[in-house]
Amino acid sequence: MLETEVLSPLKAAQRLAPQIRSCAGATEAARELPRSLFEAMADAGIFHLAVPRSLGGGEIDLPTYIQVIEEIAKADASTAWVTNQTTIFGTHAARMPPDDARAIWIDTPRCVISNTPSPTAQAVVVPGGFRVTGEQGFSTGCRHASWIASRAQIIEDGHPRLLDNGKPETRFLFVPVAEVELLDTWHVRGLRGTGTNHFAVRDVFVPENRTMLDVGAPLYETGPLYQLPRTLLFASGDAAVALGTARSCLSAFIELASEKTPRAASVNGMLCDQPMVQADVGLADAHIRAGRALLTEAVRDVWDTLSGTGTVSLDQRVSLRIAATHTIRLAVEAVDLVYNAAGATSVYDGHPIQRAFQDIHVMSQHVQSRRAHYELVGRYWLGIAVPEERF
Repeated sequence: MLETEVLSPLKAAQRLAPQIRSCAGATEAARELPRSLFEAMADAGIFHLAVPRSLGGGEIDLPTYIQVIEEIAKADASTAWVTNQTTIFGTHAARMPPDDARAIWIDTPRCVISNTPSPTAQAVVVPGGFRVTGEQGFSTGCRHASWIASRAQIIEDGHPRLLDNGKPETRFLFVPVAEVELLDTWHVRGLRGTGTNHFAVRDVFVPENRTMLDVGAPLYETGPLYQLPRTLLFASGDAAVALGTARSCLSAFIELASEKTPRAASVNGMLCDQPMVQADVGLADAHIRAGRALLTEAVRDVWDTLSGTGTVSLDQRVSLRIAATHTIRLAVEAVDLVYNAAGATSVYDGHPIQRAFQDIHVMSQHVQSRRAHYELVGRYWLGIAVPEERF
């Protein structure tokens, strides 16, 4: 009897990379991962990397995780984005009673849960649970999801139910995808393959044990992966997606530069013979390396502290926030350099430089890459009061 080879998460990602790369065009055209690719990744355990080990998940360490995401992004940005969004949401499994979490994440074959960033639905309290209604947006990976996590404000006796701190109670409510209407709204120019559509739930009953507070739910698993705010986990992964995208774009340009003869160039020869092109390649490479070093340092510092003490300082959270933001912005600059140097070749649909350009500029519009984070972090280091929850 042959034993099944058990691969490390990074080795699994590297083995999947050729299939991810070969599917990139189909992923973009269909605006979702091809089913065969999704199943291969699910069977390799990629989407459960952040689920607690006690439940049957990977409970990966964060330094390794960002390497995995970067490796996938080198093959295709949309696939990496879906992976990060659905995988990090798996940390919620640590905040549910184990039997309930296992029933959702593990007992459901090839389980992926897509969600929504804002509590725009309403969940009315009824015997045994809630009835949830709302149209909600930006649910990455929903086309392959087993469950949709609707995020809703809790309504009881006609009024918002309040927590002990006086704030309105909001929850994630896990709805089987068959009871959700997926809306075809993701018509965009970049990250098309993420399938980040809207969805609608209409008076769907959700039992109490398939819900959880979206903020402040108690931890049932206390490993270091679950001690860090999820926004910083998402940010770290998003930055890794940007790095992988920029690196693959630069690689595509280097290949092009040795083949293309530009018109009306100041120096005869190939594109690679142009001094300005040489400078742009050097600067783009520096941007990518600088971002990777910054992100890796911040992630490692946070992880080492969490692993040793179970806590992380606000200074470290601030440092990780700016590291993730700046890494994404550096990746955007690297891709822009390459795109401009490539000339007309880079404007055609299907060209890897064009795809990287569109993908990275959608990333630049995401909350994790907001330029306002520079001001936020600057205020903190200058001693000006900033709400801790912003980090």
